[in-house]
Amino acid sequence: MQLAASNSIEDSILVADIGGTNARFAFTHAGQERTPLLAQHRVATADFATLSGALLDYLSRHPEQRPTRAVLAVASAVTGDAIKITNNPWAFSISQLGREIGMPVEVINDFTAMASVLPALQIDDLQAVGEARPSNRALATSRCYAVVGPGTGLGVGGVIVQNGRAVVIQSEGGHVGFAPGNAYELELLKVLLTRYPRVSAERLISGSGLGNLLQAVASVEGLATLELTPAQITETAAADPDGLCARTLRVFSELLGSFAGDVALALGAWDGVFLPGGVTQKLLPWIRDGGFRRRFEDKGRHSAILQRIPTQIITHPQAGLLGAAVHAIG
Repeated sequence: MQLAASNSIEDSILVADIGGTNARFAFTHAGQERTPLLAQHRVATADFATLSGALLDYLSRHPEQRPTRAVLAVASAVTGDAIKITNNPWAFSISQLGREIGMPVEVINDFTAMASVLPALQIDDLQAVGEARPSNRALATSRCYAVVGPGTGLGVGGVIVQNGRAVVIQSEGGHVGFAPGNAYELELLKVLLTRYPRVSAERLISGSGLGNLLQAVASVEGLATLELTPAQITETAAADPDGLCARTLRVFSELLGSFAGDVALALGAWDGVFLPGGVTQKLLPWIRDGGFRRRFEDKGRHSAILQRIPTQIITHPQAGLLGAAVHAIG
């Protein structure tokens, strides 16, 4: 599906997708069949002391572009002028940032962008997990979707489609309390409660949470704890499919499935759950072949409903940027 571009917006727009680890920038504009992403560029957030510094550096690289405004999707709650990115040190005032980069700035939650991107995705941008398949009902039909994605943190959003128009539900659902689904997961929670006064879902089901989960699994199984990065965990798991890291990724897949099913129940997202995020893409084989779908459907009296809900991984490499662009021109 593709959103129709508004003919009233002909200007160049600076768009960004800003997470805990990376920031991605591009320019877009309306007037084409598909939303363009021009001059794409990625930086590590650790390489710049401030967001304004990163934006000004990017703008200086492309003097031929003359954006009149900026739309920034950030991994943070957006409740006022003051913004603090959840998993990196950047903090800023929206109004002050606009003055520093010389244009009006709109800031949206990163999962608002992820939810906004859904109508713009093509078939090749999605990979199904499980047997349930998307409905072929007309777009005018009332629908509800959920978006759940582990990146550096854990994002949650929703989309309600009514009479052909999409309304995005903003959320910080990744910070709800972690809910164990069995005795083993209860033991994982007990381990983490010795480290954190409150254990959110994000503490386990995210890129940053993978290290927590690895250490908790090791502790529950009576093994020596390891300090590994998410990349090292996935590499070690691939090399040793029966080892601690592989078992951790299987647990991760089950926890993600259980959480995604809970989000579907909470939002009434009977039409589908989409899973974006770099972590999701990197762990696609573990999610597709592991216990994700079993735990997604394992909802007691409502299991029959969950069995009918399709789950799809978003494989578009710049879904967050594209979502910010769709929001900007929509």
